[in-house]
Amino acid sequence: MSKPVMNVALVCGPDCDMETQALRASLEYFGARVFPYWIGRPNDFISVLSGEDIYPDTDMIVLCFHGDEGKLLMPELGEDVYEPGEPAGDFGSDEILRFAKLEGKVVIGNGCTLGDPVLAQAFLDRGCRLYIGPNDYPDGNAALLFVLRLFYEIIQNGKSTEEAYQAALSMGNEFSMYHLYENSHLLEQG
Repeated sequence: MSKPVMNVALVCGPDCDMETQALRASLEYFGARVFPYWIGRPNDFISVLSGEDIYPDTDMIVLCFHGDEGKLLMPELGEDVYEPGEPAGDFGSDEILRFAKLEGKVVIGNGCTLGDPVLAQAFLDRGCRLYIGPNDYPDGNAALLFVLRLFYEIIQNGKSTEEAYQAALSMGNEFSMYHLYENSHLLEQG
């Protein structure tokens, strides 16, 4: 195997395995090294968000989750299944601020309403360099296509994430719900 062009974490939430498999196969075909993380409980997601269980040289993180009202939908467990201190319920900005440590990462929240400005700001406040997500409810096929085009432009055409984002937006009006948020504090230092 030749040296991968980038390392990508694919974080798979409940009922998002088909999207994750399609992205994994495509990104590996493009030349990326892909690390899937299967989220079965909130503590699994916390381990990724905190950096405790993420490959050290990860360039980008794609959150393959369903979302609603600016929250990542989490698995529902029985009351007796949760571990002590494990939060129950969906993850919104409060949980991101509480658990995430994502210094310098690019994060794509590819689920419905995961481009909510409050959620995006929480990711930026926890160190993300860039955060991308839709502020509405994209069709599943469109969501997959957006991320594929974004990575195609980065890997195949050597574009920056910002340039690739613009190329992905240009595919049609249905992609205008995707927004890119930048951490200007990090940009000033970098």
